[in-house]
Amino acid sequence: MRQDRPTIVEEIVAALAPHPKGLRRWSVMRAIRKGREAVSREIPLKLEADVERTFRRFCRNDEMRASGTALFYRPAEKAGEVWALDTSYAGEIQE
Repeated sequence: MRQDRPTIVEEIVAALAPHPKGLRRWSVMRAIRKGREAVSREIPLKLEADVERTFRRFCRNDEMRASGTALFYRPAEKAGEVWALDTSYAGEIQE
């Protein structure tokens, strides 16, 4: 059953969608926290670990990625920990 609140995958997509060239990991975490604060949603202590694990699960070329669709990637031309949305994916997002 679908919940009214977004999944972590949807939160990452929402944070990255306005930034086609990618966003630093720290900025993604900040955007997710701000989004949760805006709707008075819980921010668990392990939120960053959950977000990181979810990103890696759906990141192309990551050794932890589950089989299936890659939604995210790390731009090779960017220095540091930059995350980006794989805009070639146009299907339904599920966590």
